Parts: sequence; structure tokens; C-alpha cells
Amino acid sequence: MTKSLPIKQLQNIVVKNHLKNFFLIALGISSATIGLKGFLLSNDFLDGGVTGISLLTNQLTNINISILIVAINIPFIFIGWKQISLEFAIKTLISIITLAICLSFIEIPINIDKKTDTLLISVFGGFFLGAGIGLCIRGGSVIDGTEILAIALSKKSSLSVGDVISIINIIIFSSSAYLVGIKIALYSMLTYFVASKTVDFVTNGIEEYIGITVVSEKADEVKDIIIKNLGRGVTVYKGESGFGSTGHKIEDRKILFCVVTRLETHKILVEIEKVDPKAFVIQHSINETKGGMIKKRPLH
Repeated sequence: MTKSLPIKQLQNIVVKNHLKNFFLIALGISSATIGLKGFLLSNDFLDGGVTGISLLTNQLTNINISILIVAINIPFIFIGWKQISLEFAIKTLISIITLAICLSFIEIPINIDKKTDTLLISVFGGFFLGAGIGLCIRGGSVIDGTEILAIALSKKSSLSVGDVISIINIIIFSSSAYLVGIKIALYSMLTYFVASKTVDFVTNGIEEYIGITVVSEKADEVKDIIIKNLGRGVTVYKGESGFGSTGHKIEDRKILFCVVTRLETHKILVEIEKVDPKAFVIQHSINETKGGMIKKRPLH
């Protein structure tokens, strides 16, 4: 029977995790405030998701943006409570209220001419807003409820999360083209594109990891190459062959799995091909890893 960690050590881990999340969320709210107050709001630009709905409603009704962001996000926070957890919903509510307060009382003195620097406003507004959303996600909360709604709807339909988000944003940008003009709508689409790519970059990290699964008759040789020559860890699964290029076979087979960075993918594929050109190799993206031997170990 394995022993659990001492209580003090467990408490330290919990406190460290809470401090890290608090720092990420605070940094995310600061970045989102710069994007909204410094670029988008002052120049009547829009974005996708709940933020885009809030900005569009603000332009049409002159209702305070801080009130809109909180009010429109409340239903999604409730969905997050039901679908994810109460802790997530509380952190999200606090994050959104803090963002609303920042938008009400903080001034961002960025003076950019809307007529001549429209592209700068669109790109950098999207960048700062996307960075803010991504940092908050890494801290365990959100400041835009679109993803929560998408997760909830995807569970009750055949649509994926990406499909739901795309449909929501098509409706938002189509409405904005009709209500505030096609030019603003097109630049707002660019803002959303930059923001979404920045969110992906922040949440996935600089180094994107790739999982590689190898099915080979020379599994032991391939494993040795990966461990000894490339300095990577390998997990070995025991499987049973079925119908493949060599026909139907009933025999035990070793299946190899390892994780590398995208930049190392080509190198490891070349090494596998040197050992077994007929090896069956599967690659897939991994958003995040924890533990194990991910970093390259020193070779001797």
C-alpha cells in the first residue's frame, strides 16, 4: 500500500497551485483590460463570443460595457457550475467582475488614429484580449462564457465544441455587418482570428508536444533507438495484431508510445525508418503534459 504525502507537503502544493492560478488570472485580466480599453472599446471594434456580444450591445444601446460583460456572462457561469464545478464557476465570476471593475476605473492611454491605423487596432486588440483569455484559462477560469456554452451544447448534440463556437461567431459577425457596417465586421473577424490564435498559443505553450505511436515487428530495436540515441522515454503496450498489410495474424505484439516536441518529430521518424521502413506510425497533438520524462535526458 502506497503512503500518501505528508499533510504539510500537500498543503504547500495546494497553496502553491492557488498562488500560481491567482497570478495567471490577474495577468490575464490586465492583458484583457489593455486589449478592450486601449484598443477595441475606444475605436468601436468588436470581437467574437460573449465579449463580442457585449461590445456590439454597448455600441447599439450605450449601456456600460462593464454591466454588459457581467450580465451576459451570468447564464454561462451557471452552466459552468452545473457542467464543470462550483469552484470553476466562483473563480470565473470573480474574474469577470474584476475585469468589469478594471474597465470602469482604469484608463489605458493608447492613442491610435482609427482612420489610418485600423489594422494595428484590430491585431493588437485581438492579441491582448486573446492573451488575457488564455492566461485566465490556464489559471482555471474564463472571462468569456462562449466555451462553456459550446461544451454544454456539444454534449447534447452531434456538434463539436469548435462547431458550436463557429456557429455562434457567424451569427455575431453577420449581425454586426448588418447593424454597424461590413467594414467593422470584417476587421472584427480579424480581431477574433488573432485573439483565438493567441489563446491557442498561450494555453498550449511555446513547445507543442506530439504523441507518436509505433507498431513494428522490430519494436525492441526501435525502442532502443529512441531511448539510447534520442534520449526519450518510451512506454510499451502489449497488443494483439489483427488484419494489416501482411494479412490476418493472431500474435502478441509490442506497441511503443513516446512524446516529443514538434521540432523533434522529423528526427525520430527518420530514426524509426532506418530500423523498420514498414513500421506503422501514428502522430497526434498533445495539448499539455505533466510528469514523466518529457525533457530530453543526457546521453552517455
